[in-house]
Amino acid sequence: MARHTRAARLEHLPRPIVAVGNDYPLGHEHAPHKHRRAQLLFAETGTMVVKTAQGSWAVPPHQAIWIPGGVTHGISMLGEVATRSVYLEAEAAAGMAAQCQVLGVSPLLCLLLIEAIDLPGEYAPGSRAAKLMELLIEEIRVAPALPLSLPFPAARKLAARCRRFVERPDAQDTIELWCDELGLSRRSFIRRFKAETGLTFAAWQRRACLFAALPRLLRGDAVTTVALDLGYASPASFSTMFKGIVGASPSVYLRGMPRPAPRYP
Repeated sequence: MARHTRAARLEHLPRPIVAVGNDYPLGHEHAPHKHRRAQLLFAETGTMVVKTAQGSWAVPPHQAIWIPGGVTHGISMLGEVATRSVYLEAEAAAGMAAQCQVLGVSPLLCLLLIEAIDLPGEYAPGSRAAKLMELLIEEIRVAPALPLSLPFPAARKLAARCRRFVERPDAQDTIELWCDELGLSRRSFIRRFKAETGLTFAAWQRRACLFAALPRLLRGDAVTTVALDLGYASPASFSTMFKGIVGASPSVYLRGMPRPAPRYP
């Protein structure tokens, strides 16, 4: 059993995968840190935001984030969060993503992650526990990536402009406004932004607004207030954006009801 303990106490165990479960209060912050092993960090309840030098990732309830070994990351808890994490040795994680990404968690993977934290740390090879852990690894391999990342460009000036937007997001910002500030033509900006982030400006802007909205909605701010503060013309247009990324309207998301897979970034 590995509840309420630090991963560092288990990472040395001679097993390809180990599990840890912890509960955190609203507002808890994990300072930037890294693990030798790759990590799948699952939110059984609550919502987290994970940040690295390359960007941010929102992790809603019953979803998970894949964090490759050696990646420095910090974690913010946007509510009361119950985490269920598994840590994979390099051999077990071979062929999996080399960058952070939010993964959709199937009902089977969810049950395996919850069960894993109550299995012995040094489970016997060939035992039921070992077979469950082997199946867990295979389920991680086939878990779908979700569009809940907010990547930042490497170019210094463009990254600085993105960070200013994150601090004060406005859905009414236009490409033309950014081009004027950065001294770029529209064509150059569009090409560079997509090359640096992997997203169109519009898709990145929607995600940045979502990241700004989540903590406010979770602490009880009204959808209308959040929508208007972010520059949306109406709560309906904000809800359309939110549902397109998360898979449910803000009201359904906040009730913690099951959500279909996101349809577009």
